[in-house]
Amino acid sequence: MFTISKNMHHKPFYDPKKSYQENCEQGPFGLFFKPQKYENAQEPRFSFLGQLVFAPFGIPAGPLPNSRFVKAALDMGFDLPVYKTVRTRKYPCHPWPNVIGVDLEGALTLEKIRSGLVAKNNYAPPLSITNSFGVPSSDPTIWQKDLAQAVSYAKKGQVVIGSFQGTREKGGVDSSLVADFVLGAKLIKETGAKILELNFSCPNEKTPDLVCFDSELVLRICEAVKNEIGSIPLIIKLAYFEDEHNLRKLVEKVGKLVSGIAAINTLPCAIRDRSGNQALPGEGRLVSGICGDGVRWAGLDMVKRLKTLRTEMNLNYTIIGVGGVSTPKDYRGYLACGADAVMSATGAMWNPLLAQEIKKYV
Repeated sequence: MFTISKNMHHKPFYDPKKSYQENCEQGPFGLFFKPQKYENAQEPRFSFLGQLVFAPFGIPAGPLPNSRFVKAALDMGFDLPVYKTVRTRKYPCHPWPNVIGVDLEGALTLEKIRSGLVAKNNYAPPLSITNSFGVPSSDPTIWQKDLAQAVSYAKKGQVVIGSFQGTREKGGVDSSLVADFVLGAKLIKETGAKILELNFSCPNEKTPDLVCFDSELVLRICEAVKNEIGSIPLIIKLAYFEDEHNLRKLVEKVGKLVSGIAAINTLPCAIRDRSGNQALPGEGRLVSGICGDGVRWAGLDMVKRLKTLRTEMNLNYTIIGVGGVSTPKDYRGYLACGADAVMSATGAMWNPLLAQEIKKYV
């Protein structure tokens, strides 16, 4: 149904032609399958939330669903891999397909988002895709052991980040959601992860509003989670904010509380096939997150704004830039805009040598 373009240099380490479960059981693929361990030429010299790393570059929450994927990422030179977001309970994945190409030339502007996009049957560069998983999770009895294993794979100059989120019950109140976030933090802390990430930004859960846009709720969650984890650094992952006032209000509330802010996740957009029908099967999946080349502008824009707010408010949170990074030039562009660290999902999936290419310029 969806084929890999012959123009791509590498087979993706997460295979879109396979289901999420098949990827978890059989992956990673391509150069990640039996990676040749990358040897860094220098000592780690970049500080990232108290940890020295060889390069402030990694893979965000999403394409690394278990410890085998994380180990491969570490071996290939990605020093900041994020274990795919987990929950306090088992949670199903959306039906296959979960990753498809989209027909997009240039940037995915807000005007194009309002018009929607059309799915395409290849992954030719410049690459933009939609991904729709719904933040699946295994039971904590499974993922805690696996995340602890992933954490242990990090060697000198590397650190594995544990990503988690709460689950809102249908008709549930905010207090129960906050409690679930706190339980998630407790479970992650028990794995030995040195850095935690709160995922407030996923648009693929069939929910109308993202948590990150509710600054009061974000504050309640962050305060409760910090009370649980103490001095362990906490990152919050944000979506793109059109409303500058809303972003400013969020930073005012939690800018002194969190250690880092990562942006962006994806840009939500309606995806249809060439006949005008919903491209992804299942209820509530007309709109899904777009990532890759087309969203780079949004990631860069958020980094610039987060840097400006950090300066204006005399804060010191770390900024992690995410979105559309597929070349060393993209990496350097994020640093020039104010990012302290950079991550790549789509670009890294189709080019597992990206970290090594970037390190030539570090």
